[in-house]
Amino acid sequence: MNRPDSNAAPRATGRRYAWAVVGMLWFICCFNYADRQAISVVFPALKTEFGFNKEQLGWIGSAFMWVYAGAAPLAGWAGDRMQRRHLILGGCLFWSFVTLTTAWCSKLWQFITVRALEGFGETFYYPASMSLVSAYHGKGTRSRAMAFHQSSVYLGTIGGSWVGALMAQHYGWRTGFYCFGGLGMLLAAMLYLFLREPGSEPVSTVDGVVTAPEAVAPLGFWETVRLMASNPSARLICLAFVLANFVAGLFLVWTPTFLMEKFGYKLGAAGLTATLFIHAASAVAVPIAGWLADSGVRRHGGARMYVQAAGLLLGAGCVAWVGWTKDRSALIVAMMAFGVCKGFYDSGIFASLYDVVPANARATAAGILNTVGWTGGALGPLYAGMMMVRAGRGSEVENMSLAVSLCGFAYLAAALCLWVAGRAAGTESRRD
Repeated sequence: MNRPDSNAAPRATGRRYAWAVVGMLWFICCFNYADRQAISVVFPALKTEFGFNKEQLGWIGSAFMWVYAGAAPLAGWAGDRMQRRHLILGGCLFWSFVTLTTAWCSKLWQFITVRALEGFGETFYYPASMSLVSAYHGKGTRSRAMAFHQSSVYLGTIGGSWVGALMAQHYGWRTGFYCFGGLGMLLAAMLYLFLREPGSEPVSTVDGVVTAPEAVAPLGFWETVRLMASNPSARLICLAFVLANFVAGLFLVWTPTFLMEKFGYKLGAAGLTATLFIHAASAVAVPIAGWLADSGVRRHGGARMYVQAAGLLLGAGCVAWVGWTKDRSALIVAMMAFGVCKGFYDSGIFASLYDVVPANARATAAGILNTVGWTGGALGPLYAGMMMVRAGRGSEVENMSLAVSLCGFAYLAAALCLWVAGRAAGTESRRD
């Protein structure tokens, strides 16, 4: 294993630097999500210029997710064995360049190819970054650190959608890809000067726990698979991730189009509305959920999962409301309520998993979680595209409303999974 960074700063294990790491990763993750979101807001422009139908656009939306999921085991394996900063920053350089090349596409296979390549580049980010955060933040602050990091997902999604849509409306759909790709490459080059591994010395985390994670040899890939398969909580966390990502993938890809066709929004307004109310509400909710989870886990080993389950349970009704409402004001309220509930789930995605897997398998476990979750999640955009074309409700708008509303059942099933997972984790922690 070649993990320790020979260029690490001597004081790269202090409390301030532990939070600085989260801050640097926040900016990278922001571009990660802006780049992946920028494509969906230009679907109407692609339909007009190239004649793509809804099902073909669904394939473009899903290509990213399937490759993202398929390459995640490799990303997780690498994250437990290689310098994570190289995986994070090198991945950012790669996916940003691919984002830029999206502007050069003109055929369906080209769009599918660049989205697949972007998925390959971005899949290396989360296993490495979550492992790096957990090296600096123990159980007492892990949810808060990851919740703060998660807020970048929302800002990146809003920015990618809104800025991409405005640029498409005023300067052509290609402009946003040039902008996001170029700025992402510049950011990665700059952060190579500052982002460091903890080094080989013991790490004093923010909550005062002294650990030496690099001293323990990582578990093998199949060992980690067997460990997760044998742990009831880990299995249920993975299943909940599949169901939640199915809904998230549908919303990320199709909401701008849904707003334009059902509610008459213009492209720029649809790009902003599709993400602002959901993700701004999530950004407000996620630190609250992180604080509740960190506080609760001291008393019950399954507290993080209970917080997630509560968000999904309430979110199920909000998802159905978004699909069926015909009033703009009610739509905004429903989207904000959905965003709050989504934030409660998102706050514990990786923190909950890390409560039930050992430290020397964190990146690999995150890669496995991404593989399972996004393989199923990639079906969401394709499901919606096929429903719009084939559901037979009279119009594509009515078909899309039905497709969105039915996603509430996926949230209900995911909530049940996490409630059972929390009970299992709590029982296991009492035995320990």
